[in-house]
Amino acid sequence: MIRTLRTPLPTSTLLRACRGVAGTTAQLPGPGHAHGHLPSSTSPITSKLHFFNSVIDGGKQIPTYRVIDGAGQPLQGALVPDIDEALARRIYENMVQLPILDDILYNLQRQGRIVFYMTSYGEEAAIIGSAAALAHDDEVLAQYRESGVLLWRGFGYDNIMNQCFGTHLDTCGKGKQMPVHYGSKELHYHTISSPLATQIPQAAGVGYALKRDPARRGKNCAVVYFGEGAASEGDFHAGMLLASTIPSPTMFIARNNGFAISTPSSEQYYGDGIAARGPGYGIHTVRVDGNDVLAVYSAVREARRLCIEEGRAVLVETMTYRVGHHSTSDDSFAYRPRKEVEDRKRLDNPIVRFRLFMEARGWWSKDEDAALTKRIKGEVMAAYKKAESLPKPELKEMFTEVYGGEEPWNLKEQREELKRLLKKYGDSWEPWKAELKKHKGEGKDLLE
Repeated sequence: MIRTLRTPLPTSTLLRACRGVAGTTAQLPGPGHAHGHLPSSTSPITSKLHFFNSVIDGGKQIPTYRVIDGAGQPLQGALVPDIDEALARRIYENMVQLPILDDILYNLQRQGRIVFYMTSYGEEAAIIGSAAALAHDDEVLAQYRESGVLLWRGFGYDNIMNQCFGTHLDTCGKGKQMPVHYGSKELHYHTISSPLATQIPQAAGVGYALKRDPARRGKNCAVVYFGEGAASEGDFHAGMLLASTIPSPTMFIARNNGFAISTPSSEQYYGDGIAARGPGYGIHTVRVDGNDVLAVYSAVREARRLCIEEGRAVLVETMTYRVGHHSTSDDSFAYRPRKEVEDRKRLDNPIVRFRLFMEARGWWSKDEDAALTKRIKGEVMAAYKKAESLPKPELKEMFTEVYGGEEPWNLKEQREELKRLLKKYGDSWEPWKAELKKHKGEGKDLLE
């Protein structure tokens, strides 16, 4: 029920009430107030109506930083990074090993020896150039094409093969993860997870943890790799926002290789790539030629300096091309011409580009190249043969190191159920008997 006032308020009272709400005398900004007292911005005031659609003046595209051209020659005015022959050789050797490793493991999947694989063909410079510019103990959260970062840090072919084959010597997940889902606590490489882009906000959190740790503050940064397709996920924006506002020393490395599985980049976004999004979050940003290993090395090294010295996020977009199929589950020639791929391999091969740079300085020769290829193939094949002969983990390992702390009730129930089935079928049903022989201990460890 609404009651009306029978006695009217005095006029003076009403006027005082109005002045308390909106009757304040206007304070006009003087000559020294160019921003016009905007409540939450220092944006200058303008009388001209103007829409903009670029972070670069004049509506131009963001430039791409490059040091050497396709023939391995430095561009006019380019500052070649200060690397000696030893570092250059190590970078090149690490680049060369990636396609050799990819060739062998891809063929092993096609033969049915492993169940899945993903290559990094065409992206060797983006991966190794960035790995070389990081500190050995910077925290890396990768997507799935960055095995070269692990190899740079000394992971070794044996560990690669043991993970892909799921042997009992798999140090990444004891056979519980699908191939290429590597991880190493000792090498500061967080275990890869399949869901797309989940590592991006996690990296922002890791960067914040580093900032809060007195022993690592100002010394290390978190580094997260992802493709331009992952940048279409909400997790990308959540990670960028968190790292920019907290802020935290987190480096975002976007591998713009032109495709999100079968979706070309031209259908993924209308703006100027991934780099255009950085300034929107107040993040230092650079776009770099991802097929120029020296440009990637220089850009990531400077990005790391900014990350650590300012304690803030940095975005690096590497422009490259995915020469291989998305994975062994994909046939990319169903959505792109084979000639396009062959032309990219021939015209702009990142390994050839850097080799020409080294040969011009007398740091490399064709004989050394042939010897290197032969040695790497031999080492990879030896690691493969060793891993294929090893048994899978003990069955009890299926339930270990899944969760931290007390084991949850559902895992306990599942273990007891498996024990019951082993007792019932383990010695009588041929498919189970054959499968158990592949495991170390043949399942007896679970029945003890």
